[in-house]
Amino acid sequence: MKRTIALPATALAVLSLAACEDATGPDNDEFHFNPRVIEGEWRGQALPGDLLEIKGISGDIQASASLDQEIVVKWTKRGQQDDPASVSVQVVQHANGITICAVYPDVPGQPDNECLPGDFGHMATQDIDVDVDFTVTVPAGVDFRGRTISGDINADHLRGDVEGATVSGDVSITTSELAEASTISGSIEASIGRSDWDRDVSIPANTNAEVWATAVTGSVSSDFSLPVLHDGSIRGTLGSGGALLRLSTVAGSVRLRRGS
Repeated sequence: MKRTIALPATALAVLSLAACEDATGPDNDEFHFNPRVIEGEWRGQALPGDLLEIKGISGDIQASASLDQEIVVKWTKRGQQDDPASVSVQVVQHANGITICAVYPDVPGQPDNECLPGDFGHMATQDIDVDVDFTVTVPAGVDFRGRTISGDINADHLRGDVEGATVSGDVSITTSELAEASTISGSIEASIGRSDWDRDVSIPANTNAEVWATAVTGSVSSDFSLPVLHDGSIRGTLGSGGALLRLSTVAGSVRLRRGS
């Protein structure tokens, strides 16, 4: 059976990436097929308040803090049966920042795949086994958004707002600012440094808030003394209360961790 994954579509202008890539082919072992690997890199500058966005389909996204204002994005493309060169990495520079996408070959009968910011663009894949893993450094004050369909998202000690979203995978976020995290099949573990958010967030936090944490087929745990409801979910008040902090997963676990 063919498998198709699709994301929403609209339109804006796209800037293609110029990057150096090195490929190594499979060896001659007749019993084991070595995946071909292609690596690439992009560097650029960002200002506080800019958004760095990584959009993938299959593969992990790892983000860490940069020591200066330079963004460094590295990627590794791996394919077992399919050629990793068939998947391109594109960079779109726009008024709000930078969006970088893994763009797979177009699927017949669907709109062309296109790398655009936010919920815009179209990404679909069919019968291709290429994974694209991203490793990113994010400057202080730059917001980060990582989205993928199948893969983990790890944002470690960032200094801007963070959003991590995957369908099948785990999300781990640590930031001094605000965060959002979501997964369908996986676990969420995160901590934030601010409590003045104006939206529901899906992360643990050590702040004054109303908390509601649920897992359909997984578990919910907390470092705080919060009431456990009959369905295994947690709902209660941290400190003096405040904005609502929501954490949820369908098949996985949620941990509310006490930060420093």
